[in-house]
Amino acid sequence: MPKTIYDIAKAAGVSIATVSRVFNSMGSVKESTRKKVLAIADDLGYHPQAFAQGLARKKKGSIMMLVPVMSNYFFTEILRGIQDYLSPHNVELNIVNINQGMDTYTQTEHILKRHWADGYLLVSLHLNDKQHKLINKYQVPISLIDDSFDDFDSVSFDNVNGGYTATRYFLDKGYRKIVVLSASPTAKPIQGRLKGYKKALEEYGIQFDENLVITGNSIKRDGFTEQSGYQAMKKILQLDPLPEACFCMSDIKAVGAMKAMREVSMTLPVISYDNLSISDYIGLSTVSQPMYEMGYKATKNLIHRISNKKAPVSHKIYNPRLIIRSSSEIPLPKI
Repeated sequence: MPKTIYDIAKAAGVSIATVSRVFNSMGSVKESTRKKVLAIADDLGYHPQAFAQGLARKKKGSIMMLVPVMSNYFFTEILRGIQDYLSPHNVELNIVNINQGMDTYTQTEHILKRHWADGYLLVSLHLNDKQHKLINKYQVPISLIDDSFDDFDSVSFDNVNGGYTATRYFLDKGYRKIVVLSASPTAKPIQGRLKGYKKALEEYGIQFDENLVITGNSIKRDGFTEQSGYQAMKKILQLDPLPEACFCMSDIKAVGAMKAMREVSMTLPVISYDNLSISDYIGLSTVSQPMYEMGYKATKNLIHRISNKKAPVSHKIYNPRLIIRSSSEIPLPKI
């Protein structure tokens, strides 16, 4: 049950009137009492504005999507799935961009404790377990996308297996020096894909070489941009000896990488990641993520959770599917 002003007063050992004065900044309240009341309210997940207006007890007919950046093709594909599920349900969707230059948890908490929506889709925010436990105290329906935590419904993708599958394909074809065109190594999906890459190398008895993990200079959108892919491939093409194949961490980065190769009339076999619609048109081999399905499924989970708060928690992990096109099918040079 959501906490009320009565719970705050009882826990703080003060009157309801005192708690009201603290929340409304009215009347005289000792500073020590004010701090005590606010601390208890925060611990209990209580926010006075929402509860004073009765917002937390009323159905609002809306859900909120919290997302790092909407100008990324990955998120727009997820959004398609979300909107398609919502269209017959008469539920409004509000989108909030989480500023990557600020603390993600603080921004997320600020929104959740105000109970502005019936439920929340947290997309690729990648909070840690401690932070997930902290936001759980606000007792609002939450569905995670591209992430997972035991207490919340979630849909995610097996990035370790995805990285393994792409790398293993090249290894099985005879390639041994496989470069990684990476995004920011701090990004959680990248960490999983690199883990899969290392696993495949280990199975073939090949030692991991950190010098073969190349990033672009631009860290905008965690490096998931055409520009970053272009910059990284420029660096790769200067390596001596040249790598035999390239595992690229996203389709949009691969677009920039392929431009860099065309400019110098050089070609490396490339397998990318995501399977955006553009990949089919440029012949890009890629590890397919069901982004649309992830958005659709997570939204279905959330709408169900709003009406059935005691339902068992649902976790869906999608497995990778390697789609081979022309970009990876360059013959291995004969020695």
